[in-house]
Amino acid sequence: MDQYVTGNTIKSLREKNKMTQIQLADKLGVSDKTVSKWETGKGYPDITLLEPIAEALQVSVTELISGNTIQNANVSANMLRSKFYVCPVCGNFIHSMGEAVIQCHGIVLNALEAEPADEHHKITVERVEDEYYVTVGHPMTKDHYISFLAAAASDSMQTVKLYPEWNAEARFKISCVKKIFFYCNRDGLYFADVLGRSTRN
Repeated sequence: MDQYVTGNTIKSLREKNKMTQIQLADKLGVSDKTVSKWETGKGYPDITLLEPIAEALQVSVTELISGNTIQNANVSANMLRSKFYVCPVCGNFIHSMGEAVIQCHGIVLNALEAEPADEHHKITVERVEDEYYVTVGHPMTKDHYISFLAAAASDSMQTVKLYPEWNAEARFKISCVKKIFFYCNRDGLYFADVLGRSTRN
């Protein structure tokens, strides 16, 4: 594993939980000197202690290792603020309604920053009865392609997985869709607003 829990993370989470080094040490069955060594980078906790440390500090083991804590103030998160994660190894994509710590193939994935669709990633949205027919003017070769399309409403998300040498297109139920996301395996995540825009971008 490339990452391991850092002393700064332990200290930050301990202070956030208003615990002293002695209190944390007592919970873990170690000495306060041991906790001090972890926090100053003079030692690392044994792997068998990761779960007890995470439990004592009220985070998951993944959060503890990554140093990123999940803070979802709004548990009924708006889908339009969704986050997407893509694994560079297998191409797997994950959708989250809020902050999350996501791992795939042992890699901690960062949330992608969506950019507005541009001239190299042109999107067309056409209404066909009760659906949106979405196409992206983009190559679909084995090396350069659109990996997925997603249609976001305030309370729902529809996704379609695409593959090389397929057409970059999808149909989505209209149902208050406001934004379309799509991911280019080379250039990243893009979006286009649906309501209040022309059908071509």
